Amino acid sequence: MLDLKSIFASDGLLSEQIPGYRMRAQQLEMAQAIAEIMEKNSVLVAEAGTGTGKTFAYLVPALLTGGKVIISTGTKTLQDQLFNRDIPGVRAALNVPVSVALLKGRANYLCRYHLEKTLHDEHLAFVNRNEIRYLQLIERYAKHSKDGDKSGLAAVPENAVVWHHVTATRENCLGTECPHYKNCFLMEARKKALAADIVVVNHHLFFADVMLRDEGLTELLPACNSVIFDEAHQLPETARLFFGESISTGQLLDLAHDSKAEALQAARDCLILPDATVAVEKAAKDLRLTVPEDHVRFSLPAMLKNPAFNTALDTLQKKLAELAAILEKQAERSEGLENCWRRANDHINLIKRWRDDAETGDYVRWVEVYSKVMQLNATPLSIAEIFGRQLNATPRAWIFTSATLSVNRNFDHYLGEMGLGGAKSVSWDSPFNFAEQALLYVPTAIPEPHHKDYISLIVSAALPVLKASRGRAFFLCTSLRAMQQIHDQLAAAFASEQIDYPLLLQGGASRTGILKRFGELGNAVLIGSYSFWEGIDVRGAALSLVIIDKLPFAPPDDPVLSARIDKINREGGNAFMDYQLPRAVISLKQGAGRLIRDESDYGVLMICDPRLTTKPYGRKIWQSLPPMKRTRQLADVENFFQHTVFSAAH
Repeated sequence: MLDLKSIFASDGLLSEQIPGYRMRAQQLEMAQAIAEIMEKNSVLVAEAGTGTGKTFAYLVPALLTGGKVIISTGTKTLQDQLFNRDIPGVRAALNVPVSVALLKGRANYLCRYHLEKTLHDEHLAFVNRNEIRYLQLIERYAKHSKDGDKSGLAAVPENAVVWHHVTATRENCLGTECPHYKNCFLMEARKKALAADIVVVNHHLFFADVMLRDEGLTELLPACNSVIFDEAHQLPETARLFFGESISTGQLLDLAHDSKAEALQAARDCLILPDATVAVEKAAKDLRLTVPEDHVRFSLPAMLKNPAFNTALDTLQKKLAELAAILEKQAERSEGLENCWRRANDHINLIKRWRDDAETGDYVRWVEVYSKVMQLNATPLSIAEIFGRQLNATPRAWIFTSATLSVNRNFDHYLGEMGLGGAKSVSWDSPFNFAEQALLYVPTAIPEPHHKDYISLIVSAALPVLKASRGRAFFLCTSLRAMQQIHDQLAAAFASEQIDYPLLLQGGASRTGILKRFGELGNAVLIGSYSFWEGIDVRGAALSLVIIDKLPFAPPDDPVLSARIDKINREGGNAFMDYQLPRAVISLKQGAGRLIRDESDYGVLMICDPRLTTKPYGRKIWQSLPPMKRTRQLADVENFFQHTVFSAAH
């Protein structure tokens, strides 16, 4: 067994080599547990509170075991942090010759083929001055970049339209048929990953590999000895995404665009092909227009009651079949046209399955509508059996870790959802002194969230707390609609009372840009939805108050949730206690976790929802939160800021 105590001890290697490192008892215990699991090729579910140091706790055994380890993270930001900062620091401290590779999804790498095609495209659909300038920067970057990772070109915004045209998707990648295959950025990244001892991926890429068996990537999983999932609370939703199927009108528009572009290069004499692509474009857009709302979800039975939707889908299938027939006759003229033909057939088959298999009991079929795109989805009601097969496929260690996996130290919900019945589960508390550093405030005289004036009343209750905190707050909302209403009402209240705390709203800039602005201002109030509930690390006095509008129960009319509730209840379970409540608790713990990020942080967590105190299940919820003092009196909050938060700041 590894001698981890000498490594983690206060005078150990990490303390000597890594600036600012502090060993915590929980970290050593967690590292020891992970080392044992890796030695036994077993399964561990490890909940580690904020400040435990879980990253180093899994990196040390991962770097010392001698086997191949895949580390999967929740976000690309955490991926980059691990690869560029954490792993190099620990590797240097341990002085071990371990090779490390970073592997991202295909869309993160420049595609030389699509860049070349875009540069020669006579009908650029996205042409404007900025995009042309971005394209020129990307062309220069491709000539000298070693890895082709688009994150290395900060001068081009991540959401710039041009990226869509110079990166490949799984569908339009030509693979070994590509003329640039030998110097492909993605394939080079995959070769490095195959040869490395430690491979850092993200959850989306991990499950894409599991389910899609993408060429060249599947060798990663059979070759590894251990898999470590950081931010493992995100896995159930990510797994459902990849264990299901979906087709969007955006994919159909991409097919039409690519077919048109390939025809211009290889089949100019096929005069009926451009008309067929236009017909598919129109049919896809018409399908989207059958639902007037944005950002809504509907079950398949609900959509089948919409005659316009059924007619538009019939038309789309017909036009797609006509395009596929033409592409089949032209496919031999270029690899690109052959790829478009295959994609058209894949789309046809997927839409047919989505319509014809509607009565399959293990999946729920539903529609999601965005501002410009409609997506048809088939989602498994349970991933436990599917994921369980992955666990048993090959002997290896599996480690699942996050700050939020249990409900009051009970892991049954997570273990059941992921199919981890025989796993060892352990929880390590945060080392922070929440009893002294934080206060939980639930205001009085607020009705339940279904009340028509709920938003106005919680804004009124939040106003004196925001004054007491002098701004410096996150206002976390459970819906985009509530977020906008709260912002508008706070803006009006600030103007009326001449309060000059800056108001920042999610969507006003990139998440990174908003957070940077929040930190620079020092007294801002940031209003956001789920984008700001997790993965945010703001330390110090700039964030001293987190307000949560209501308990984060998913809306019961959501088609996927509704189907799961029906399934659990049919099978004799209690969907609310077994599924809805645990999900809400884990989500709430994530939001609450934004407040105390360091042992010198102080602040107030304000949860506006009265159900925390009035409902029998409320006790289970607040007992799952860190052990902070609780109050329902505004005077206690004002006193806490005056005598604890501000005195600590000075």
